Amino acid sequence: MSDDGLRGFMGGLNRTGDLDSRDLGKKKDAGRAPGGSNLQDQSIRGYLQKLERAGEMVRVEKEVDPATNLSAIEWKTYDELGKATYFANLKDHPGWDACSQIFADRRKWSLGLNLTEDEFLGGIRRRIEKPVEPVLVDGPAPCQEVVKIGDEASLYDIPVATISERDGGAFIPGGMSIMKDPETGIRNISIHRQQIFDARHTGFYILPRQARRIHEMYRERGENVPVAVVVGAHPAIFFGSAFTTSYGLDELSVSGALLGDPVRLVKCKTIDVEVPADAELVLEGEILMGELHDEGPFGEVPGTYAEADQTEVFHVKAITHRRDPIYYALHCGMPVTDTQATTGIGIEVATWDHLSKVEGGLDIRDVRCHTTSGLMMVVVRMRPRIEGQAKTALMATLSGPYLHPKLAIAVDEDIDANDLRQVIWSITTRVNAENDVTLIPHTRTFALDKISPVHPGGNQFERMGTKWLIDATMPAPTHPEARQQFERAMPINHESVDIRDFLPEELFK
Repeated sequence: MSDDGLRGFMGGLNRTGDLDSRDLGKKKDAGRAPGGSNLQDQSIRGYLQKLERAGEMVRVEKEVDPATNLSAIEWKTYDELGKATYFANLKDHPGWDACSQIFADRRKWSLGLNLTEDEFLGGIRRRIEKPVEPVLVDGPAPCQEVVKIGDEASLYDIPVATISERDGGAFIPGGMSIMKDPETGIRNISIHRQQIFDARHTGFYILPRQARRIHEMYRERGENVPVAVVVGAHPAIFFGSAFTTSYGLDELSVSGALLGDPVRLVKCKTIDVEVPADAELVLEGEILMGELHDEGPFGEVPGTYAEADQTEVFHVKAITHRRDPIYYALHCGMPVTDTQATTGIGIEVATWDHLSKVEGGLDIRDVRCHTTSGLMMVVVRMRPRIEGQAKTALMATLSGPYLHPKLAIAVDEDIDANDLRQVIWSITTRVNAENDVTLIPHTRTFALDKISPVHPGGNQFERMGTKWLIDATMPAPTHPEARQQFERAMPINHESVDIRDFLPEELFK
């Protein structure tokens, strides 16, 4: 889409309206709990209201086509303005609205989880230490206000977007798939891209992780896998679905910990699976055992394409949703999108927790998995106590719970790990490449890291590449004279001078 085209659509954006019952139009049940009670809001709607009120989201009132221009509008709106987008007029989908780029940065995530940006990672880590088990609720649930079963259920009724230029079709990339261990009944929640094949079938791309483990259990039984795909829920629920935990821990208990309240669940209509009662949309169905279908290409997390391949097939048995539903059109492809930001936060939390156990606990001040790197670069802000600790932290970072990072950079506490200008300055002024850059060849890398070759005879999950460590820290505090050489030359009184006292007020609006 051209810049002129974007500006034309921007003329239809409402920057000042409030996403309450007035601006959500017919969505009068925004934020209500099941049965109209005053329980804590667990929907996506209260979060959208919060984004709008904080100036983090804009509305598009002009007609938008999910098949041709929705993705370009929301991607460019975030890329150029840093805003999420709400679509109130979708071509050929009356009654539906859509939203996108709602989790694309830490500011938005902080609003969603009721944390300040400064306490964000620490706050998440403290909360998830005490999982809160979900609860089953009775009575009518918002996610089942509309129920379509069998032939009445059509995926074409949903405003599923075509995202990247070379995608093989329209994809649902943000569905939270809930399945159960057939032996223990414990739920597993994960996100799987789903290409629309026809009105009642999608692809179901399964990585070799926990969902694949459950799939293999059903294969041994000769049974299809019952799955409920949830689209659009509270940020805490979405975070739980994207966060890697140990097998056997219900990710909804992580979501409950972040909420400070049990996630309310309701039984599906056609399968033995429970789903968040306040969700926008649920696809009930099963993965057909032994059936594969051509799928892709698809614009993936690194910002490049996953090539066409074969994938499992998901058969839709029922579709349930709220009245006047909001479709969460997650964008996956060229950074920066919700995909990198969401998974990146999971990498940050897990890495910090991992580093807290190294050498009895390293003095970590921040961890940033940069979204612009397609999740493959992590910056660790720390205070090494002695020489060598920075490299210890870097090795641990690249051998943590996530396989995505292949580049780890350590910086001192005086560097903002989120500011790449400062990170680059630290690299150029504090790194002697001969001593401070370390390459670790022949190690496993992220399946979508295409520059890393696939092991001969293997598949994309057997990529072998080189990981690299950059120690951009000063000499340790045990060498004070050496550290003094690297003191930053900052303006006099830079900490006490506030430019707001001297510049026109309109510059800060």
